[in-house]
This record gives sequence, C-alpha cells and structure tokens, in this order.
Amino acid sequence: MSRYIAFLRAINVGGHTVKMDYLRQLFEAMDFTRVETFIASGNVILDSNATNLTTLEKKIAKHLHKELGYEVATFIRTPIELAAISTVQPFPKATFEAAAAFNIAFLAEPPSPAATAKLLALKNDIDDFHVQGREVYWLCRVKQSESKFSNVVLEKTLGQAATFRGAKTIVKLAELHGAK
Repeated sequence: MSRYIAFLRAINVGGHTVKMDYLRQLFEAMDFTRVETFIASGNVILDSNATNLTTLEKKIAKHLHKELGYEVATFIRTPIELAAISTVQPFPKATFEAAAAFNIAFLAEPPSPAATAKLLALKNDIDDFHVQGREVYWLCRVKQSESKFSNVVLEKTLGQAATFRGAKTIVKLAELHGAK
C-alpha cells in the first residue's frame, strides 16, 4: 500500500462546488483507504495498491467525471515527489520575497521543449516562470488578478491540462504528507 497525493482541477472553482465529505466518499468508493482532503480545493491524500500513476490518474478522472458530470483532470504525486517540489526555489531570493504570489502548476507530462519555450516567452515585468519536470513554477510580482496569465493561458500555451496550487499549500502538504 502506497500513499499518494492527488491534485484535482475544477474542484470548487468555476461554479463546480464539491463538499469535501462527498469528495472523500467518491475516493473511498474507488477502494482507496486513509482518504483525506486538504483545504477545499481538490487536494486528496490516499492510500492505494496502484503502482502505475498514469493509470491511477485516469481511473480517478474517469470516476469523478461519471459522478460529478464534468471533467476533473487529476495529477498524482508521491510523498517523495511532493517533498522535492516543495523545496524548489528557482527565483532569486530578493525577487521571490518581493513577489505577491508564487504558484506551482501540476502537469501530467513534462512539456515539450517547444511548449516550454512558448511559456518562457510569456515572461514579463509581472510574471516569471520556471519549468522543472512535470511542474511549472509561476512567480507573480503583483496580485494575480492584475496579471494576464492564468491556468487557461498555461494550458493553451503548453497544450495540456494543468492545475495550480499556491506554494504555501504545497509546503504545508509536504510537511504533513511528504517523505521525511
């Protein structure tokens, strides 16, 4: 039995409201154990016998689509991966400390070199990006609402689904569930 963290897209945003008790029930119905949610934004911690994470992501996405009536892209990370992700700091300390927001996007696959180049071309005085593996790190120097960048822009630019989480959320999840 292994521990996993699932990051779900389209939970409690864009008019899709899902109570966390119900979300836990949906995961338990898939025979996952020790199911927990973390804040009401689609972060689910679970135990599973699965070893193929791509298959696990597809199983969860298919079940949630059936039960909720809309697509829920699913991104799985192990506790070891989460711990590593939580420590990445790709921007100079002064730039990071002056920023209004620092977010991490989860992807199913690393973006192609061409897609990465397209994303990095969007860098400007407000937004800066770093791609590492299946994550995109977005530093926003102003309120996110003042930036033209968004999850939709990221998905169009990379040609694949993604979901963002604030870095503070990832750090807290890693403290609670990351590999020690």
